[in-house]
Amino acid sequence: MEPFRIFIVEDDPWYSELLAYHFSDAEEYEVSRFADGRSCLKSLHQQPDLITVDYRLPDMNGLELFDQLRRWNPQVPIVIISGQEDVKTALELLRKGVYEYLLKDDNTRDTLLKAVLRAKETKNLRNEIEQLKAELGKRYDFGQIIQGNSSVMQKVFELMEKAAQAPINVTITGETGTGKELVARAIHYNSSRKSMPFLALNMATIPAELMESELFGHEKGAFTGATQRKNGRFEEAQGGTLFLDEIGEIPLTLQSKLLRVLQEREVTRVGGSEKIKLDVRLIVATHRNLQHEIQQGNFREDLYYRIIGLPIHLPPLRERGGDVLLLARYFLDEFLKQNNLRPKSFTRDAMQKLQSHSFPGNVRELKSVVELAAVMSGQAEIQAEELSFAPPPTQDFLSGEEKTLREYELMIIRHYLRKYDQNVLKVSQLLDIGKSTIYNLLKNREV
Repeated sequence: MEPFRIFIVEDDPWYSELLAYHFSDAEEYEVSRFADGRSCLKSLHQQPDLITVDYRLPDMNGLELFDQLRRWNPQVPIVIISGQEDVKTALELLRKGVYEYLLKDDNTRDTLLKAVLRAKETKNLRNEIEQLKAELGKRYDFGQIIQGNSSVMQKVFELMEKAAQAPINVTITGETGTGKELVARAIHYNSSRKSMPFLALNMATIPAELMESELFGHEKGAFTGATQRKNGRFEEAQGGTLFLDEIGEIPLTLQSKLLRVLQEREVTRVGGSEKIKLDVRLIVATHRNLQHEIQQGNFREDLYYRIIGLPIHLPPLRERGGDVLLLARYFLDEFLKQNNLRPKSFTRDAMQKLQSHSFPGNVRELKSVVELAAVMSGQAEIQAEELSFAPPPTQDFLSGEEKTLREYELMIIRHYLRKYDQNVLKVSQLLDIGKSTIYNLLKNREV
C-alpha cells in the first residue's frame, strides 16, 4: 500500500523533529522535513498528501507559502502551525482554505493527528472514487460492452470514438432494441465528461403536460401540485450529458422551448424568472425518421439541425451477419456468470435457428431469448427447441397491401387498442411508446 506522505516545513530543528516523531511509530506514514519554504517547493514532485507549515519561516511567511502551494495543487491539505495566537491571521487563513490552524501548545499533537487521520480518510475516499470511475470506464469500453465484428458495427465504433473525443451533440437512430441508450452511455463514459452526471430520459414515457417541468424544472406554486421547487433534468445533468430518448415524441409546443434552451445555453424553470446557465452535452435518440416527421409537420426543422450534431445509425440485428452468434454467446456467458450457473453452449441446430431468425426486437429480443433458454435448458447444450421466439403478427393484421410506415404504425396501435379494450397504459407498455402519443392519436381520431 502506498504510504501517506507528510511534509513538515519548520525552521526550528528541535520542533521539526518533534512533529516528525509523532508519526514515527506508524509504517503507513512517510515524513520529509524542510527548514524553509523554497526547499519544500523544490520537492513537490514527491507528491505530498499533507503539508504542515510554520507560519514564520526564514524566507517567507506561512501565507505566502500557502498561496504557492494552492497554485500547485488546491486539493492537498495544508496545516499552518503558529507560535503565537493571532485571531485575525487565523481567520484570514481559514477563509483562504487552510485545512487546519494550530498553535504550538500542549494540544498540538492530538489536533495534528486528528487532522492527518481526516486527510487520510479523504485521500482513501478519493482513491476509491477514482477507481470506481476507472472501472466504470472499462465497463463502457466500446469493444467490451458493445459486441460486434460486422463491418457495419465497425463503422459505428469509429463514429462513437469521434463522438467521445469531440464536444458535439449526437443523434442516435435505429429500430427499437438496437441499444441506443447503451451507445449514449458508452460515448459519455469515454468522453472528458465521464466524471460528471449522465442522465437518461425517455420522452415516450412522459405525459405531454409534464414534459416541460421534467426537462426544465419548476418553482414552488408554478402549477397545481407544485408544492416545492424541482430542478429539471438539464440542471441535474450540469457538466455532464443529458440523453433524451425518443426525441420525436416531444410535442411541437415544447420543441420551440427546447430549441431556445439549446440556442441560449440557459434554462428558466416553469413559473420562475431566474436564467440558469447550462454546460450540458446533449445526446438524443429516436426510432423515427425525423426528416419524414419534418415533412409531416410533426418536428421542427430548426430544432432538427440544432440537435443533429454527429449522426450515428445503429443497424438492425438482421443486417449484422455473424454478430448474432457473437452476441448470443456473450449474453449466455454473462448470464451464467452473473447467476453462478454452470457453463453452457449452443448446439449446431440452435445456432442455425438463431441465425435464421429476423429478430424484430433486435439485440433486446436476442438477449431475452438467450437468457430464457439458459434458465429452461437442463443440459450442457441449449437445444434449438429451447429457443423460444415471439410469434409473428397474424396475416389478417398486416395485409399484403403496400402502406407507408405511418399507416402501419396506426394499424398496429389500433389492433392493440381493440385487443386490450382501449387500455392505453397497457398498449403503451407493450409497444414501448409513450401514452401521450396514443392520446394524441385518439384526440386527432387517427386510431
